[in-house]
Amino acid sequence: MKELLTYIARNLVEHPDAVSVSQYERDSETILELRVAPEDMGKVIGRQGRIAKEIRALIRSVAQRQGKRVSVEIMD
Repeated sequence: MKELLTYIARNLVEHPDAVSVSQYERDSETILELRVAPEDMGKVIGRQGRIAKEIRALIRSVAQRQGKRVSVEIMD
């Protein structure tokens, strides 16, 4: 999951070296925290949050196929 999120984010932003994803467990769910350069935040979130919603939906569907619960948090 972490690698997939990193790959997606690096292909969306202007500064791919600034992309970092950290992973931790909370209850029975895996949390992925995505951090990007401040000037790339708009590209990851998109208009009205559409890109962020699609990223979350994609990661959630891949995790569901593996029988896991994963959520994505975009950190500023």
